[in-house]
Amino acid sequence: MRPQTKQPLTVQEQYLRKHKSHHRQVSFLRFFLLGIFLLLWEVSADLDWIDSFFFSSPHRVILCLGELWTERSLPMHIGITLLETILSFLLVFFVSLLLSTLLWFSRQLSEILEPYLVLLNSLPKSALAPLFIVWLGTGINTIIIAGISVAVFGSIISFYTAFHQVDPEKEILIRTLGGNRRDIFFKVVLPGSIPTLLSTTKVNIGLSLVGVIIGEFLAARRGLGYLIIYGSQVFQLDMVISSILLLCVIAMLLYMLTQSLEHYSKKHRN
Repeated sequence: MRPQTKQPLTVQEQYLRKHKSHHRQVSFLRFFLLGIFLLLWEVSADLDWIDSFFFSSPHRVILCLGELWTERSLPMHIGITLLETILSFLLVFFVSLLLSTLLWFSRQLSEILEPYLVLLNSLPKSALAPLFIVWLGTGINTIIIAGISVAVFGSIISFYTAFHQVDPEKEILIRTLGGNRRDIFFKVVLPGSIPTLLSTTKVNIGLSLVGVIIGEFLAARRGLGYLIIYGSQVFQLDMVISSILLLCVIAMLLYMLTQSLEHYSKKHRN
């Protein structure tokens, strides 16, 4: 029998292979840079290039996390912060989508409210947190409202802007076929704005986490924000840095989740 000749790869197969190779290379470099950073951090602390009391070190962080885990307090603090962040994020998304939709349907309302949205978005949200405590007291409601306040105004502006950037010729086509303004929104504007909505969502998940931590700094007895404040007050800086690193991990996982949703949406649109 003659040996079978290997068929040359098609253009599409070559592209997919190159695309996968690129993603593997990017993933490897990300973990490589992280490993180099942790190694330099540990070596610097061991050789007294930095003061490990103030800057901690990877092995001290691991010991601190192990101690918190043994006390069974770490899962509770992580769970509380994660729950508050997810609730804030979901409320930001739905409130932003609802209000930006109302602004799109009512041109007069958008002209009236636009400067106020810009003004509220530019306010430092940390300055509002003490007012939330006075109005709502301490507790999870205050923290969730703080998380919402950081992201919601910018999200409304982004959603509303995306609605107005949809191809106007498609809107004219719907009108020509007898459609009304509601048909234009649900058949053209909303589907055409999905990429911008998803990209804004990736930003909002991080902003919601920031707002939640601001709220926990001032109004919490549980959560990673509380651990940061408590650790700084009693000079347990290993606890502070461990909590900050956990926040980085949570932010990365939430970002990866929203990114996977974006990739899923692109695949099904194509």
